[in-house]
Amino acid sequence: MSTRLLLATRNPGKLAELQRLLRSAVPGVEVVGLRDVAEYPEAPETGATFAENALLKAREAVRRTGLPAVADDSGLTVDALNGMPGVLSARWSGRHGDDRANTALLLGQLADVPDERRGAAFVCAAAVVTPDGGERVVERSWRGRVVSEERGANGFGYDPVFVPEGLELTSAELSPEEKDARSHRGQAFAALVPLVGELLGRS
Repeated sequence: MSTRLLLATRNPGKLAELQRLLRSAVPGVEVVGLRDVAEYPEAPETGATFAENALLKAREAVRRTGLPAVADDSGLTVDALNGMPGVLSARWSGRHGDDRANTALLLGQLADVPDERRGAAFVCAAAVVTPDGGERVVERSWRGRVVSEERGANGFGYDPVFVPEGLELTSAELSPEEKDARSHRGQAFAALVPLVGELLGRS
């Protein structure tokens, strides 16, 4: 019998990514998203860290649905801005999820910063919580730098201005498969998979 595992997101790309990772590593687990369960009001992301926000979302999903749940929180930390926008990445311009405005504000803030001081990292914390109180959280980062002009049509958020270490392409110029293999979220989800198996008793 398969176990249903809720990924607390409405993002189909994120859902497909976790489904791919779990399919072979943790057999018998069916990953569903928020679109597959009764709608509930999602808790505000009030944590001071990515890990706190991921746990908040996963705990809320378990409380609302009774299913074991995975949630993640991620964002961009920029060295020259003392680690900001960080947990405020999605609402940096004041409007949640306005990628264009967020990126424009970031580029404006870095306009006079020379290339060698434009270091940055995408960070992702991923958490799994079970109805019996089991909790695990992992965090992974993807180092790179912020470039001054947007390039590429893949991805979302700050992907068009982030060039990962060792590459000349922005994250938005990588194929989805290349990004999955390298990214902060891909790394965090991959690290979470064995912990999911352990908590669900399938390892």
